[in-house]
Amino acid sequence: MSSRPSVSEPQMNHSKYLLEFEKPIAKMEQEIQRLESSQVESGRDYADIIKSIRDQLTAALREAYGNLTPWENVLVARHPRRPLMRDYIRMLCRDFCELHGDRQCADDKAIVCGFARLAGQRVMLIGHHKGRDTREKIESNFGCAHPDGYRKAMRAMKLAEKFHVPIVSLVDTPGAYPGVESEERGIACAIAVNLMEMSRLKTPIVACVIGEGGSGGALGIAVADQVAVMQHAYYSVISPEGCAAILWKSGEHAPKAAKALRLTPEDLLRLKLIDAIVPEPLGGAHRDPEATGKNLETWIGRSLRELKRPKVETIVRRRYERLRHIGSFHESVAADNPTKVSKTRSRRRQPAARVITAAQS
Repeated sequence: MSSRPSVSEPQMNHSKYLLEFEKPIAKMEQEIQRLESSQVESGRDYADIIKSIRDQLTAALREAYGNLTPWENVLVARHPRRPLMRDYIRMLCRDFCELHGDRQCADDKAIVCGFARLAGQRVMLIGHHKGRDTREKIESNFGCAHPDGYRKAMRAMKLAEKFHVPIVSLVDTPGAYPGVESEERGIACAIAVNLMEMSRLKTPIVACVIGEGGSGGALGIAVADQVAVMQHAYYSVISPEGCAAILWKSGEHAPKAAKALRLTPEDLLRLKLIDAIVPEPLGGAHRDPEATGKNLETWIGRSLRELKRPKVETIVRRRYERLRHIGSFHESVAADNPTKVSKTRSRRRQPAARVITAAQS
């Protein structure tokens, strides 16, 4: 049985990847590093000063990350040092056995599939991988899967159903690849087939958006019994830039579009589109990947244990009903005007939403 090596790369110095609102925080971090180095070289005691700056740093992180705008949340979800699919595999999985190819056309590296031991259980793990360096990003097409990737994912899901293994899906994609070759090979059909088949697979499915959850590219592997979003991830029908280009004819209005799309985890939870928010360490997942991985593993383990109790037929029925009631409305006659029809969002038969606190994890 293999051990779990640490994910060191995302913990490297990320000063060159700073977001605009992180720059004041970076100055405090640099000052702490300078004082620590000076303390070692000169032998002087700067412990009190360092402690004071650390307290200020913690307060600044709480202030910044506690009041993120929707657009800033999108930027954090896209952070170059954020843990990726293969990072979580290294952190959380044992005996990972990767599956390749869709048995029709190609092996799309934007989607990774394989059997693994995760959270103490045998699972089929499926997820998008964006790539860390330039070569890997090009190979994995920046996480934008072709039809081959979705067919590969469905082949893996069918194997999971055959061997009675639950499916764990980790979503992190700006969207499915929109190029000509993708359309020629049937990207719309591939995603549609996945939506249909996942809705009736006779095995438990849990899904979590670990970074970007963009449009049909995310939905193609995210039809599940339990759906979560990481605290600083997002899940949306379209990217903010795409929405801004359509509505305002300019990508400069992306911050305005991000607000209008209601794509933050809090909005998604309030709208009953997801079941849980998985917490991230203070300052985002890129500051402490190991702690983020533990929180994710806790949610996956808890969700899979809950899904072990009902019969498979009950799970499939509940999944179908859950999907049918997302975004549903019912019509009612207004009391003051019988001829006026009001439309209200239906909340019936929706699964109870919850937020996993840091203490629980």
